Amino acid sequence: MREQEHQILEEEYENSAVPVEARKSVFSVSLVWVGFPMIMTSAVTGAAIVGGLGFWSGMLSILIGNLILFGYVGVLAMLSANKGYNFSLQSAITFGSKGARVVSGLLSTLVIGWFAVQTGLTGSSMHDAFGSSALLITLIAGVLYIVLTLFGVKALTYIGAVSAPFFFLIGLWAVYDATSNSGFSSITGFKGTGTISMGIAVTMVISLFADSGTMAADFNRWSRNKKQALAATFTAFPLACMIAMVFGGLIAAAASRNSDLFQYIAGKGGAVAFVSVLLLFLNLGSVCAHCLYNASVGWSSLTGRKMRGTAVVLGVIGTILAVSGAWNHFTDWLNLLGIIVPPIGAVILCDQLFLRREADISRTVRISAFAAWVVGALVGLIVDRFAPFLSTAVMSMLAGGLSYVIVTLTTANSSAAAEPGSKLIMDPAQKQS
Repeated sequence: MREQEHQILEEEYENSAVPVEARKSVFSVSLVWVGFPMIMTSAVTGAAIVGGLGFWSGMLSILIGNLILFGYVGVLAMLSANKGYNFSLQSAITFGSKGARVVSGLLSTLVIGWFAVQTGLTGSSMHDAFGSSALLITLIAGVLYIVLTLFGVKALTYIGAVSAPFFFLIGLWAVYDATSNSGFSSITGFKGTGTISMGIAVTMVISLFADSGTMAADFNRWSRNKKQALAATFTAFPLACMIAMVFGGLIAAAASRNSDLFQYIAGKGGAVAFVSVLLLFLNLGSVCAHCLYNASVGWSSLTGRKMRGTAVVLGVIGTILAVSGAWNHFTDWLNLLGIIVPPIGAVILCDQLFLRREADISRTVRISAFAAWVVGALVGLIVDRFAPFLSTAVMSMLAGGLSYVIVTLTTANSSAAAEPGSKLIMDPAQKQS
């Protein structure tokens, strides 16, 4: 298996657990993660949060959102490293092998939308900065990002090793340049427009990676143990994601008229503008490859096909969506993800961490898991409609997890009460509700 690391195209284990001998070092898995959230989109989100809330409230929201992501994604990552399952297989433990087709199919489809959003952003950013053809650049970007994904998890490692440090250095320079003419008190005293609440801001942070964060198993199944999975996740949340968001927030507070990191750098002209183009393609290429990898692994597991062939089909679909203007629906996309995705991860987390630790894949549809997911999503919708000052992502997550615990324990206790002398033992041999 060690020979596989020297192959250009490695085995991706789309339909089975990653064997222990094929697992990768914590450094390799960390590179996969760090190149995902340290991106332009995170900086744009950080700028939007600080622009809407003001400096200190915005930074606090960014911190809270990232800590929640660390806890949420970190635990899911640890669970996946335990068995080496991808998300499709991991979700089959909680939702049943047949039920997981709905869950995995939904998330694997939603993440194609993220690929489309980032690919479309490549074209629109180039058009806004240099007047380039948005259509042509989007098509070129789509092809490049598909080819990159074909190299599998190894490509995610390599591009993370290049993209993240490059973003950090250029972002650091941009922040220094933007803040050099503004006093510290002026930046920290930035009030923002007051158009969003802290709850909405926290949801924006969580929603940005709610989908791929829930599908953390696709990346962390390569970790050798739980501790390494958690350590790798930490490099993404809060570390890499917070750096990118803080960069965007600082630029927004110091140069509110031009708070888009790419546009700010591209606007300098000359050699700096060339660097901005390189950064854009590396940066968005990284996140697009991650998203398309998630989608391809998910749909490969569902259809029994190989990841690379699936990546080509899904990449073409994503590129078509990008050309159609998916980027224009970015805000609506974040809102949708913040409502329907977090309860899925919360149900899996409660099931596999607390209630049925030794459970494995059951060939059923586990109605209790679906019921809890629906409850969580409904609570998110209610919060979004009637209490927008709260975080829909957090409330839907808590509601989904809590309702699953209540339903599962109630069902188990009822079964135990019906059989005198029986014990409540939560293991895979128990009834799959």
